[in-house]
Amino acid sequence: MRFSLYKVVVVLSFLICSKVQASTVFIYPGSNTLKLGIENAKSGDTLIINSGTYKEHNINIQKRLTIAGKNFPVIDGENKYELFVITADSVVISGLQIQNTGKSSMNDLAGIKIINANHVNLINNKLLNNTYGIYIQKATNCIINKNVIHSNSTNELNSGNGIHGWQSNNLLIENNSISGHRDGIYFEFVTESSIVNNASFNNLRYGLHFMFSHNNSYTKNLFSNNGAGVAVMYSRGVKMIANTFIHNWGDAAYGILLKEISDSKIVGNIFNKNTVGIYMEGTNRITVTGNLFEANGWAMRIQANCNEINFDKNNFIANSFDVATNGTLVLYTFKSNYWDKYDGYDLDKNGVGDVPYYPVSIYSVITERIPVAMILYRSFLTDVMDNAEKVLPTLIPDNLRDNEPSIKKWKL
Repeated sequence: MRFSLYKVVVVLSFLICSKVQASTVFIYPGSNTLKLGIENAKSGDTLIINSGTYKEHNINIQKRLTIAGKNFPVIDGENKYELFVITADSVVISGLQIQNTGKSSMNDLAGIKIINANHVNLINNKLLNNTYGIYIQKATNCIINKNVIHSNSTNELNSGNGIHGWQSNNLLIENNSISGHRDGIYFEFVTESSIVNNASFNNLRYGLHFMFSHNNSYTKNLFSNNGAGVAVMYSRGVKMIANTFIHNWGDAAYGILLKEISDSKIVGNIFNKNTVGIYMEGTNRITVTGNLFEANGWAMRIQANCNEINFDKNNFIANSFDVATNGTLVLYTFKSNYWDKYDGYDLDKNGVGDVPYYPVSIYSVITERIPVAMILYRSFLTDVMDNAEKVLPTLIPDNLRDNEPSIKKWKL
């Protein structure tokens, strides 16, 4: 009995020591040296990849490893192949330059693909000229931080997304620079995740795109010069806080496009020089407060099928049109916003205008119905029509007004 117990103690001690004695392995350029290093490594090992070029592909990581590059070694797919595929938990990849995946109409080729893995960290990598930069599928609690993700896509059909998340949850996408892809960041069926302090710019379609992705937040991001800005579709419980949407110009370009979303917040954002600051269609129970709308074509375009939206304490400055709508039934409210076009008065000096402000101009109503009428915008005719509408209202919905307009700009 004593001998058996001694054997058990020895075996357990060996297993514990084996578990804690992870090693560091140095990898140098050569024939399949990276793949061989990963194949021969033990779970928990650290692989240091020395500088150089590694023309290896379909590199499968099926054990818990830390892979760290020294002076950004290049992992090159030669415009033919996929590169890293991670299927193990708790993998860390940092300091690599991962480039030149192939293109395929059948497979989503990526610089790094995470499949059915948890707690994967991708930190401080350069992902260049890949179809998909980082592809995350059925993963949880992964961190994508401080990566440069850039491609040179020329059309949407043959391009992928910078960071693509599908059917995952609890992701943290933070401090990344993403450009030149189809969508900078794309989430589909992704929940409880955060997108923080990223710069997503010069992408063909959207800087950020949500589809069927609930209870997520994006905060303090920059979205600029994208084909159409940001799209949030068929989602609920989305928090959009302290982001900057700038220079998203085009026939169908928006700072934010909201379609069929509900129970969400848009707080403390900057919308500057976009064709449309916010476009809403089929949106319900939305709070829009403390935002700056400046120098946009339309600050907001709100379709008639929207309801229970509260616009509160926003600043509207130098927009061609502050608000446009395509219906007469108004199921949303404006309160205490600052409007630079407001020409009312404040006799009691309480900071609130004594007469309501109607943010929809007659010409915005006309152009909603007859878009080609925009060619006469800023002509003498538009001034005459706007002044006539103030005296004898006919087309503007009477209940679309701010009853307590702020006399001074809000400090946002």
